[in-house]
Amino acid sequence: MAQVHPFRAFRYNPARPAFDRVLTQPYDKISPAMQEKYYVADPHNLITIEKGRIFPNDSAQNNVYTRAASALEDWIHNNIVVQDPAPSFYGYTQEYTVPGTVERRTRRGFIGAGKLEDYSASIVFRHEQTLSGPKADRLELLRHTHTHTGQLFMLYSDAERRVDAILAEAESSAAPATELRDEYGVAHRLWVIADADRVAAIQQAMAEQKLVIADGHHRYETALTYRNERRSQAGGIDPNAAYEFAMMTFINTRSEGLTILPTHRVAANLHDFSWPSVRRHLEPWFTAEAFSFRNEGERSEARGKFLRRLTEMRAQRSIGVYPAAQGAKRAYYVLALRPGTDLAQLLPNVSPLQRELDVVLLHEGILEAALGITPHAVTSEKNLKYEREASAALEAVDTGAAQIAFLLNACDVEQVMRIAIAGEVLPQKSTDFYPKLLSGITMYRVDDGAK
Repeated sequence: MAQVHPFRAFRYNPARPAFDRVLTQPYDKISPAMQEKYYVADPHNLITIEKGRIFPNDSAQNNVYTRAASALEDWIHNNIVVQDPAPSFYGYTQEYTVPGTVERRTRRGFIGAGKLEDYSASIVFRHEQTLSGPKADRLELLRHTHTHTGQLFMLYSDAERRVDAILAEAESSAAPATELRDEYGVAHRLWVIADADRVAAIQQAMAEQKLVIADGHHRYETALTYRNERRSQAGGIDPNAAYEFAMMTFINTRSEGLTILPTHRVAANLHDFSWPSVRRHLEPWFTAEAFSFRNEGERSEARGKFLRRLTEMRAQRSIGVYPAAQGAKRAYYVLALRPGTDLAQLLPNVSPLQRELDVVLLHEGILEAALGITPHAVTSEKNLKYEREASAALEAVDTGAAQIAFLLNACDVEQVMRIAIAGEVLPQKSTDFYPKLLSGITMYRVDDGAK
């Protein structure tokens, strides 16, 4: 099944730049403002490699990829980045506050070199589709730097929590090798696990696992493409070659601290939009509980009740709705699937597993059926945009930027696992695993030995 090996990671030298000045969020989460902030933070900030600046006079000899490769080699030469002496696994914890709450959680996992497997082997599974643009960028970067700086976030499911016990043991026996707090207040801690018995026990526990990509689909498929290129250049397969593996962070779905946030939807540019008409269309399938308000003074109370009710009704398949005001009446609504509803009739073109997802119920049962937002329109984002924060989705309606907002409860991680292992993919923006894994906390060279 899954092949997971220790490796000699390259890491920032703890005696040189401070970790919180050089590590970054994943490349696809770095905004232009964040990019500039990282550049200012330290001349050795990973941003030069992870998502460097592009200049108008870039050429084949001097561009974002060649500069990334040059910077990394310079940092290694000058001991800014150093390689660990022994092959190791790396225990990795993230202590964070769940957004929108005061609840603190700790997510525990470990970093290792995971064997790259084609999806057809039924060992590694994806849960979403990928786009060609990001893969082309990551591939060119990998060709130049020969290094994975970003983490692949992999899920596995072990009710006995064997690896978690080993990680906890390692944490209690030594201080973390890396410790920092990022810009979102997340405390990241890393332990080096080189002890032969612990390494062997982790490998044994992981050997029977199936792996689901939680985050990093583009980077995984980029690694597969790069592997195939190197196989072609080598004229065959070397099972021990470093490029046959990729750096992965493994998280047990049965351990504490795993959080999936919902991604809400706001719709605009809808022709002849009428909430009463939409409501009449949905009446056979959904009940609607209204939380009305007449003025700004009543809005806050109504909103609080609405959000609490949406959470309370999660088991009844509930979706929050906030339509733009039409006339004097203003209200938030919680739509709940009527008991006994035949989902096969409501969602005839959807698999039984997919029918379990609220996001599919929204897209197939409401957006397309009642609002005419087709899958093509969703892909092109002609009518639909995404917001992680409920407040931002509701504000889009209040400011006139959207005609209607749909709020979702988060999907369950076991749903993600079941659907992915069945060979199906979830709709776009179905999952948001929080927090993100830091880039650069460990680095994996694909031209160095994996074992």
